[in-house]
Amino acid sequence: MMFKRWAAPVGVGVLGLWAVMAVHTAGQSLLATVLLAITALAVWTYASAHTHALRYLFPGVAAALLFVAFPMFYTVGMGLTNQSSRNLVEQPEARQQLLAERIVDTHTQRPFELWLREGQARLQVAPLQEGQPAWWSAPLAPAVAAAAAVGSGAQGSSRAAPAVPLSAQPVPESMAGTRATVAQRVEWLETLRPLNFTPPDGAAPLRVVSLRDVAAAAPVYEALADGALRERSTGLRFAANESTGFFTAEDGTQLQPGFRVFVGLQHYVRLFTEPNFREPFLGVFVWTVAFSGLTVLGAGALGLLLACLMNWEALRGRAVYRVVLFLPYAVPAFLSILVFKGLFNQNLGEINMILGGLFGIKPAWFSDPFLARLMLLIVNIWLGFPYMMVLCSGLIQSISSDLYEASAIAGAGPWANFRRITLPLIMKPLTPLLISAFAFNFNNFVLISLLTGGRPDHLDSDVPAGTTDILVSYTWRIAFQDSGNQYGLAAAISTVIFLLVAAITVVQMRVTRMSDQRRH
Repeated sequence: MMFKRWAAPVGVGVLGLWAVMAVHTAGQSLLATVLLAITALAVWTYASAHTHALRYLFPGVAAALLFVAFPMFYTVGMGLTNQSSRNLVEQPEARQQLLAERIVDTHTQRPFELWLREGQARLQVAPLQEGQPAWWSAPLAPAVAAAAAVGSGAQGSSRAAPAVPLSAQPVPESMAGTRATVAQRVEWLETLRPLNFTPPDGAAPLRVVSLRDVAAAAPVYEALADGALRERSTGLRFAANESTGFFTAEDGTQLQPGFRVFVGLQHYVRLFTEPNFREPFLGVFVWTVAFSGLTVLGAGALGLLLACLMNWEALRGRAVYRVVLFLPYAVPAFLSILVFKGLFNQNLGEINMILGGLFGIKPAWFSDPFLARLMLLIVNIWLGFPYMMVLCSGLIQSISSDLYEASAIAGAGPWANFRRITLPLIMKPLTPLLISAFAFNFNNFVLISLLTGGRPDHLDSDVPAGTTDILVSYTWRIAFQDSGNQYGLAAAISTVIFLLVAAITVVQMRVTRMSDQRRH
């Protein structure tokens, strides 16, 4: 009995600790900490005698913590830093990368061969002049890479890299082994790069500078006792600037890569105060709300109209019409969007061919801001109305036919029936679904990305912002396109989007609760 009680907690704990160690070994300490907390919660849940209900809910709780809460808090934290393509690593790592930069002396550059035998490698350096013997290194083991890491130091210390002497004594091919392939050279590159190969003639040490060559290479920077760096050729001193995240000289010159620093609410302040950020952001926000609202209004109105027609008993072939009208929703959205992109092509699209033949016009759908937005609304309404039609059809069929019979006796017409019976009775249950559709279109990235890419762009913005961008596509372009990969700024905007969608969700929950209370 005791074994059964502790089998689950011990099994979960062992499995969780194994996952924590694996993730920590991969360098993801923050995720490892979250997994450790979840593991501790799991052990407590399955070991305690007072958590019977939580045992069934725990898998969902753990998934929510790992895949919802953790990414959310990580994004919020990233929004408080300057993380970008130029500021990806911590300061010690950036310092180490700068200290590892070398200036190659091309006069000493020469090819090398890599020979492999019994898990070890031997370097054969070609001579600079014909007739001279090649230089051979002693056998090298992969463990040399670990020694090199210790020698260079995690903080970029000035300790010399490991030296490997070269000898002019030839090595028989039987002792050298087999010649390494390109793939094997790539595998050994990490081991060879940190090493200094000292020639037998006392010349400057050689380093592996490419996949096939070695050369004498001098470091560009040297470490100073106060943590700063000095450029060896000019003597210029670069100190770590904690406000900008770069090693900076007195004249303002910055070294790359930079490093991550905490900037607090700087991104939020820029969004709402600087004109070059505020105006595009507010424009994108207004268009996002308008795009979502007009889409829901248009798709809802068209779906409701068609639902009323499909419920008209005198209409023949209603089943066929339903199938045909539902097809836009059955076809994958990305296929329909790409088809529409071709249809709206200014020069070759069928829509402009028809408009040109009838009215002599060829609208610039993709370059005119108003027409590009109109095109997005047309396509999105087309993709969304079948869903609304199905919802409205089900709600209309749930209305008692007695109400329509009584209305017919009173002499009311179709419009009066729709206005006084159909619309009031379906709006209450339909409202939460309309709010959900609004929230979905608030983040409808696929449509914007595939159809317009957010373009045409604003020309007076410091970040890429298009007239058809919604907040999610605007954020994606800042993070992953032509804006220097400003992950911190994009994370701040993502946080704002999260708060907006959360507010919409709260409104939806309250409206749903009010609808339920009125119904009962």
